[in-house]
Amino acid sequence: VLPGMPADTTQVDTEAKVLQSRSLAEKVVDRLKLTEDPEFNALLRPKSFISPLVPAFLKSHKPVTPESTREKVVDNVLANLKVARDNLTLIINVSFSSGSAFSPNAAEKSARIANAFADQYLLEQLDTKFDATRRASDWLNSRLAGLRSQVETAESAVEQYRASHGLLALSEQQGTITQQEISNLNTQLAQARAEQAGAEAKLNTAKSQLAAGSHGDDLGEALSSPVVTQLRQQRAQLSAQVADLAGRYGPRHPEMLKAQRQLADIDGQIQSEINRVTSNLEAQVQVARQRTASLAGSVGNSKGSLATSNAAGVKLAELQRNADAVKTLYQAFLDRFKQTTEQQGIQQSDSHVVARATTPTQPSFPKPLIMGAVGLVFAGVCGLLTIFIMEALEQGLYTTEDVEKTLRLPHLGSIPDSRALVEGKRGQSKLSPLAYVIDQPLSSFAESFRHLATSIQFSRVGEPVHVVAVTSALPGEGKTTTTICLARVMAAQGTSVVVVDCDLRRRTVNRLLSVDPAVGLLEYLAGNATLDEVLVRDEKSGAYLLPLTKNEYTPKDLFASAAFDRLLEELRRRFTTVLLDTAPVLPVDDTRVLAPKADCVVFLARWRKTPRKAVEHALHQLEMVGAYVAGVGLTQVNMRDQVRYGYGDASYYYRSYSHYYSSAY
Repeated sequence: VLPGMPADTTQVDTEAKVLQSRSLAEKVVDRLKLTEDPEFNALLRPKSFISPLVPAFLKSHKPVTPESTREKVVDNVLANLKVARDNLTLIINVSFSSGSAFSPNAAEKSARIANAFADQYLLEQLDTKFDATRRASDWLNSRLAGLRSQVETAESAVEQYRASHGLLALSEQQGTITQQEISNLNTQLAQARAEQAGAEAKLNTAKSQLAAGSHGDDLGEALSSPVVTQLRQQRAQLSAQVADLAGRYGPRHPEMLKAQRQLADIDGQIQSEINRVTSNLEAQVQVARQRTASLAGSVGNSKGSLATSNAAGVKLAELQRNADAVKTLYQAFLDRFKQTTEQQGIQQSDSHVVARATTPTQPSFPKPLIMGAVGLVFAGVCGLLTIFIMEALEQGLYTTEDVEKTLRLPHLGSIPDSRALVEGKRGQSKLSPLAYVIDQPLSSFAESFRHLATSIQFSRVGEPVHVVAVTSALPGEGKTTTTICLARVMAAQGTSVVVVDCDLRRRTVNRLLSVDPAVGLLEYLAGNATLDEVLVRDEKSGAYLLPLTKNEYTPKDLFASAAFDRLLEELRRRFTTVLLDTAPVLPVDDTRVLAPKADCVVFLARWRKTPRKAVEHALHQLEMVGAYVAGVGLTQVNMRDQVRYGYGDASYYYRSYSHYYSSAY
């Protein structure tokens, strides 16, 4: 409240956020009556012709209230407000953008709103300081009343405690006297305990000598007793008389007996005196013990009194400190209250307007050059991103490099899609592939099959290739169409060729060539027809077909039988090339039995469509049965697309030599 805001980076950034606060925007909206402006209040705009066409579920069903309308206007105002710090200075730039079909005076309006935000911000600072000072004064005043009561209570508690514990005259000197008394008592107690120990030592020594058989005449107390000394002198004289009488009269003489009785009497007196001395020692020990106990009790009483006085003093000191602390706090609050009260009415804003917003002379948005450049960059990025995503999602084979690097097998050739060729006459793409290869022998479509035939012929260096099995991983990859077209092209070149339909489930050869034979492969293998009876000649090319009939029964071990092996030997002798149109590898197991019997296997994959994993799995199955795979051919290649992004492949240059084919016919 009292000091102004510090002019540092953190505070400037904080105030920039305050300028964008919703409460400040609400006051600006109310001050300028922006709820009545169609630019910010959509309810005041005329309905467009598109409004009735908007579906009902896209329209808001919330009831329109003045509060919700005001909130929406505040949102629109904040969306057009921009507050930013001017680099690293302490200056904050406030700008506002205005402009729509409903604001003919957008330039003046934008300047007015920007200035309103700055003015309202300064008023908010002053109001905040006034409110804070007023709240602080009110709080300090109420707090002082409570502290005043606490001071009185604390001082009263100190006086009451002094009176109740008799500590009114307690002083440091009294505490010193009590401690001196305890010190003297401790000295006397130590001396008494020493005397008690000496008396107990004398008594214990006397008892030990008597217990050891002494008559007591060697006791220390007895030796120093005058009575015992006198009795010993008398006994010494009597002892001399007894000795003299014993030598003179003998032991039974009356004088001798008298002297002995006197000697025994003196011994009894000595013993009695020794017993009295021992009893005196015990009495001295008892007295010493009582004196020691008395002194110990006095010391304990003195210490208890001192402890009680000290405890009372500690509590009194605590109460005194509490009273002092409350008085100090009360004085601090009183000083702060006076200081806060004095500052009311002299508050100033911590910020001021450096320059007011002026009416702009040209629109700030949009900028044609910048927007055009951004559009071009954005379009390029989107295009590259689209290409990247499409490439990432594609799982098929595209070019020769894909085949050879991924599958590690030779690329035998690419068969174009006859509908996507750019050479030839108009309407030519409507021909079927089987008719196209006959009617347009000099087209790129026919040339691709000649290229495939050459690749097959030289697939096994130094070894002739007669029996060729044509297969694929999945159905629908153009396998039968490729086989028949290849046979027609080879027959047109003068090669004797026969196509054997080995797909027992589909019989696609019959459908493509529109033949309905009465006997075929199954009848020949069963011995019900000869080879000449089952062979069908293709009149358009001169190639031969060994088709399948519509017989529902198919032996399970057909291609593993000896009859089929004999058929292959017979076909080798009669034809230069034998093309076996087999079933797909993955769904049917017949091809795995048939493939090892061929000189080579031509594996076909549909361009961009057949998944690489499916091709790899099918080739692995053929490898497991020992089949020789000559290579992989791509079918149904869209030459227009291949020209666009088949970089590195021969087809990429198709446009450069496509006129070569079209000019040939």
